[in-house]
Amino acid sequence: MRESRRDRQPKTDAHLRAAPVVPVHNPPPPPVVSGSDSAPRRGRGPGVVLGCAPPTEGVPMTAAALQVSELTVGYGPVQALEGVDLEVPEGAVVAVLGGNGAGKTTLMRAVSRTLGFHGGAIRGGSVTFGGRRLDRLPPDKVVAAGVVQVPEGRRVFARMTVADNLRAGGLGARGGRRSAAAALTRVHELFPVLRERAGQPAGLLSGGEQQMLALGRALMGGPRLLLLDEPSLGLAPLMAERIAEAVREINAQGTSVLLVEQNAALALGVAVAAVVLEVGRVTLSGTAAELKGSDEVRHRYLGVVDETAAADAEQAVDASVPALTRWVP
Repeated sequence: MRESRRDRQPKTDAHLRAAPVVPVHNPPPPPVVSGSDSAPRRGRGPGVVLGCAPPTEGVPMTAAALQVSELTVGYGPVQALEGVDLEVPEGAVVAVLGGNGAGKTTLMRAVSRTLGFHGGAIRGGSVTFGGRRLDRLPPDKVVAAGVVQVPEGRRVFARMTVADNLRAGGLGARGGRRSAAAALTRVHELFPVLRERAGQPAGLLSGGEQQMLALGRALMGGPRLLLLDEPSLGLAPLMAERIAEAVREINAQGTSVLLVEQNAALALGVAVAAVVLEVGRVTLSGTAAELKGSDEVRHRYLGVVDETAAADAEQAVDASVPALTRWVP
């Protein structure tokens, strides 16, 4: 039997292992993790694969909606992604975490095939959706295949009305008027404010309302997989949570989601699993619960302070500063 790529990967430390994912259904079940320990897997070399757990009794195995394999991307002489592997199971939300410059947006552009508009190119690996190679398709064919991206910064058509923005999202969608009407009803149920502001120019909406419009416009195309790039960027915490709740509802209605977020707490509250990108490589992967419990993720992305390290640093500073002598006249 031919050895799989996963079997050929280097072994990690004993307490680190592959973190399987159970697809999300309605409502999403908690991730099932085999084995007695539960720690995220640390990536090495070309990255790690985030796969599906073996099905438990009564839970059917679900194929991956999106599979990214050994993806390498560059902008001219600059290599932005190197050997990235990840999977989004059908009906799941998978998050991609990482700081600025980690390669998160580049990953989204590679999947949506908009990379060329920004001077980038795929140099190796593959992107497959439903068994079809997306990396060989132009962007419009990727959308037709059911993969729609909501770019960072919302990018609504500011001078067009809210209604016209939504109509633009449905251009080229299959199903005709009846399908478009059903999609519009879905959007209005998710975001009632878009019905109320239908005749208003999109540029006059608040940042949160524009993000709702960007999501609604993407849904008008009837996507099977939604690519969300920093949906909470620039939003107040309350509005960011409203957007997160909308993502949960969109997923509960059957749409798979690949979510890029710097707000790790929000992302891990929505996703069933996640990967961490650093300098173009996957460095950690696992279920959302595992990554929430990872000290590295908690300290670097969730804002949890290592009190012992902080105390040691404070003592070191105190020791390096000479004591002030009291001035005596």
